[in-house]
Amino acid sequence: MSTHAATATAIPQKTPLLQSRLGSFLAVVPLSIWVVNHLWNNLAAFNGGAAWQTSVTQYKHPYAQAFTFLIVMLPLLFHTGWGLVRMFSFKPNNLAYPYYGNVKYLVQRVAGLGVLFFIGAHVWLAFLQPRLIYGGAEPFAAIAYEMRWHPPTLMVYVLGVLGTAYHLANGLQGFAMGWGLLASERSMRRFEPWSIVIFLVLLGMGWGALFSLFKAGETDEIKVERTRIMQERGVQSDH
Repeated sequence: MSTHAATATAIPQKTPLLQSRLGSFLAVVPLSIWVVNHLWNNLAAFNGGAAWQTSVTQYKHPYAQAFTFLIVMLPLLFHTGWGLVRMFSFKPNNLAYPYYGNVKYLVQRVAGLGVLFFIGAHVWLAFLQPRLIYGGAEPFAAIAYEMRWHPPTLMVYVLGVLGTAYHLANGLQGFAMGWGLLASERSMRRFEPWSIVIFLVLLGMGWGALFSLFKAGETDEIKVERTRIMQERGVQSDH
């Protein structure tokens, strides 16, 4: 029996081909481009707070921010709905067939749920809440301080980046299969190392950015700036 055995047992109804391809397209093209670009921009933290804020939070055109939000959120909402429908339309058969492909299928679904909650929290806390409630983008000092001095925040981001990197890298293989780019078991095996490389690159970018924020958060300048920000917001600082 091949290690790439069928990864799920389908309930009678099947996902239409056009809907399946549209769902995978919206998952891979706009969202993947945005994820890679977002991780790359966050690496600017190695160059300091000003460079990070310019790269991550500033937009050259007044409408660029709203446009970026829409081209990310609309495909994300569609992909989320599509993914949930697929998740409840198939059930894993890992107990009957404990093969590598089945394990990947199960981990992909678990990672997808984790990433859904992570992105929801991230979009609210790092994008919407600062702008809607405090009238501006999240300051570098605030997020760097949280990374260094609030372990739950750091852990959520570490696991969130891990899940995102895996879900995207593994999803590329599913995308290629769905669009007929990988039409044989041999081609899937040959693509596997590339999927692992993509996963490691994305993980390295994400964790690298987190490390730079973590290191920046321990400086006295960040502590002072964060205290000033909390005072302006009317929130009592815990340090």
